[in-house]
Amino acid sequence: MHEQNSGTVPVESTPSPVPHKDRSAGLIVFGILTILLGCLCGLLILLMVAGQAMAAKNTGAPAPISTILPVLSVYGAMAVALIWLGIGSIMARRWARALLLIFSWSWLILGLVMVIVMAFLMPKILANVSSNMTANHPELPAASMFVGMMIGMFLFYGVFFVILPAVWTFFYNSRHVKATCETRDPVTRWTDACPLPVLGLCLWLVSSVPMMLVMPLAGHCVMPFFGMLLTGLPGALLCLAIAALWGYAAWRLYKLDVRGWWLILIALCVFMVSGLVTFAQHDMMEMYRLMGYPEAQIEQIQKIGLLAGHRMIWLMSFSMLPFLGYLFFVRKFFPPRKSYMAPPAA
Repeated sequence: MHEQNSGTVPVESTPSPVPHKDRSAGLIVFGILTILLGCLCGLLILLMVAGQAMAAKNTGAPAPISTILPVLSVYGAMAVALIWLGIGSIMARRWARALLLIFSWSWLILGLVMVIVMAFLMPKILANVSSNMTANHPELPAASMFVGMMIGMFLFYGVFFVILPAVWTFFYNSRHVKATCETRDPVTRWTDACPLPVLGLCLWLVSSVPMMLVMPLAGHCVMPFFGMLLTGLPGALLCLAIAALWGYAAWRLYKLDVRGWWLILIALCVFMVSGLVTFAQHDMMEMYRLMGYPEAQIEQIQKIGLLAGHRMIWLMSFSMLPFLGYLFFVRKFFPPRKSYMAPPAA
């Protein structure tokens, strides 16, 4: 997603480079693979629901589907979007290529962050799993089991969250792929209206709107707010207000209105201060209990230790830096606002 321009002309409206190699066959292959990724997301939804049902059967408690409803909605939206984008890639649509490039860059960056985080968390998680398994099956060798699980998990995360998105990014970032789509789809599309880095930020904001709307429906509207944990109606209203704010800011950013950029910057700073003040007084486990998480699940989170005590403060501080950095990176794509001077007095 490194396509840039220094002025206000959208990067996707530039003429196709000639000559270029036709990548129609590659677009079809990657389109089919993208559709399969969407089907995989749909399969994960079924597996998560089945896992909750099995856990409820073992514990005798009702399946807490509401606790995973936000995650299910994310996977459902991704399944639909990836199948739609895969079809667009097969048809060599320029909007599909732009959106898949944004998706692959996001997938790669989040994957790299996830691999780094899991490098710290995975030993503790697998140590708990290994100890539980050896307690139930003493005949199993704990050390070899732990090493095998570590290698398997890192191979999975490395392939699925680093190698695969890197391949997708390399393909859709190719100038030949871009030129092929522009040749076969010469019509100006909505993805051409602003530079891809800005469009990516808009899509991230838009994708967060349904999440904020689902949280009140799932009973998860427990929101930190300047030293308090809002629940019930106040928490739901705050979720709706954030959803409206992100939606409006995304629209202004798409229009390359610098006011949208300032709105996001101010909102991020306010939310960060609110979160830091809140988690300086409250533990994350308290928030999970208010959200209705089972006590057994909270105990497992406590054993990992990442969110225990005031570590959430440091986690929020470090996680906010990349967002702020990206926000300042896209600032150069916004034209300065015109200043209107009053006409001179007669």
